[in-house]
Amino acid sequence: MTSRDFLLLMLAMGAVTYLPRLLPLIMLSRRTLPPWFAEWLELIPVAILSALIAPTLFAHSDPRVFTIGKVELLAAIPTLLCALKTRSLAGTVVVGMLCYWGFGVLR
Repeated sequence: MTSRDFLLLMLAMGAVTYLPRLLPLIMLSRRTLPPWFAEWLELIPVAILSALIAPTLFAHSDPRVFTIGKVELLAAIPTLLCALKTRSLAGTVVVGMLCYWGFGVLR
């Protein structure tokens, strides 16, 4: 692969990555979204985060087996309660780390 081909490949990859983010921004920037649609859009990050975290909390790897007593789940419960009560990112991280360490040592 020549330097020119490599540069064209990098530019094409950048365009393919950037355009899907840019086009909705351009198309929707001057429009007022219906309230139901704006509310629906606010739920997308929560849904994605839940989809990423749930397998770690509830299943062992290869093959996936549903398990309730995992250390990650045991640590996530008090961490969630701390986050809801304090709304402090730093405090939640500290509580989560301490719980994960503590439940890991107890096992």
